[in-house]
Amino acid sequence: MLKTVNRVVLGLLGLVLLVLGGSVLAIGLGASPPSWWVHDGKRDVLLSDADRERWRDDGWFWPTVIGVLAVCVLLALWWLSAQLRRRRLAEVLVETGDGEGALLRGRALENVLAGEAESLEGVQRAAVSLTGRRNAPEARVSLLLEPHATPGEALHRLSAEALAHARDSAGLAKLPAVVQLRAVKHRAERVS
Repeated sequence: MLKTVNRVVLGLLGLVLLVLGGSVLAIGLGASPPSWWVHDGKRDVLLSDADRERWRDDGWFWPTVIGVLAVCVLLALWWLSAQLRRRRLAEVLVETGDGEGALLRGRALENVLAGEAESLEGVQRAAVSLTGRRNAPEARVSLLLEPHATPGEALHRLSAEALAHARDSAGLAKLPAVVQLRAVKHRAERVS
């Protein structure tokens, strides 16, 4: 979701800046602007004295401008914080039974879980990422199934074997997972 929002926002912002910059450059080089455009020619400024003072006496104009700019700043700060937030879990808290606990690297658990998922029958490739909190991780698993694999059986074996082993070895009460199943592209088999 975040990747899609990033691409759309950056694409639209880039398109707007390209159109505005290109039009100002074209007018600066001598192209004739349309009648509704903000620039009239090479020597024109973006915001003239008359334009700046036009709504000075109206009580709604400056609060509206400040409100719109404040919303833009808040949206930009939200976007920046979403970019800086970690998406993957760096470490998992493992209960050792003595009240202390130990930290397990998230990448290590991801690699072991992916390796065990790839060893299941009918799974060609597996990718795992851990999200959530370190004492309550969640797994996102993507399985690439071989042509002869049964999706239901692959999902059952993943939850009964690989996810159960990861949950038990980390001492977690539960390890919820979102699993995405895809099949390998292959040619149709000839039937005689």
